[in-house]
Amino acid sequence: MTPERKLYLGALTDNRRWDHVTIRADDVIVVTPPKSGTTWMQVIVALLLSGDPEVEPALSQNMPWVDIRFREIADVAAHLEGMQGRRSVKSHTPMDGLPLEGRAQYICVSRHPLDAHFSFRKHVRNVPMPFFNHWYPDDDPDGVTFRRFLDGGPEGFDMDALTLAHILRHYRAALQVADRPNVAMFHYAEMRRNLAGTFARVAGLLGVSYPDDLMAQLVEAATFDNMKQNAERFVPAAQKGAFVSDADFFHKGTNGQWDGVLSAAELAGYDAVMDAALSVEERRWLEFGEGDAG
Repeated sequence: MTPERKLYLGALTDNRRWDHVTIRADDVIVVTPPKSGTTWMQVIVALLLSGDPEVEPALSQNMPWVDIRFREIADVAAHLEGMQGRRSVKSHTPMDGLPLEGRAQYICVSRHPLDAHFSFRKHVRNVPMPFFNHWYPDDDPDGVTFRRFLDGGPEGFDMDALTLAHILRHYRAALQVADRPNVAMFHYAEMRRNLAGTFARVAGLLGVSYPDDLMAQLVEAATFDNMKQNAERFVPAAQKGAFVSDADFFHKGTNGQWDGVLSAAELAGYDAVMDAALSVEERRWLEFGEGDAG
């Protein structure tokens, strides 16, 4: 690993695995914190690269998560090396921990940190992995889960539990390279507000175009309702026991799930961290994207 890359080494994540992967000039790399639109963006990319609204993405095989320790990196690298045509992979490592190949396309997706946190709360109940029990206890009358979200660090053991610091690290690292022509930043809220516009923008980045009627079919295939109804097709590692329920991988896809759940003190703690870390404009974008905050 080159000295300029940060080390992200956690219970699930090891970004040194990227040293075994040769990035091609036409690769598409989706970079996000967990539960921030990763699978959604991967599906959009798969649909646009194929031009087929019925494509079977097989995300865990054809668009693998390079950082995760669960598969031997030699096998992942060999599979990627043998793939023909354009490839796409995903990463939950911030941009400052990734090799930045000057011609590959990096697509960074952000989401309101509280939406990502509450989505992750649901996610860990659907993942048969005891690692998360310490951070996300079933019975939590004292608010330990949210306190650890606010207090946890951006690296090491903490990052795989999705801390606010890790989300902020992703955002800051993406901002630092966002002026490069091969790095693009998207927001989950914008994807919800204007999915067709998101498709048009990603298509432009990938250099693909389709007739309007076909593009409309591709957009429809990537709607939340369609992905949830066809979870066996869109969920990574579907029907392989990775989740208690494949359909619950797509829980709600909504914003504001914390409203009425967090106390005034908890919200004040969150505000303090955000205001210390970001400017007013940066915070607004991270929480709401370019659209109206209301």
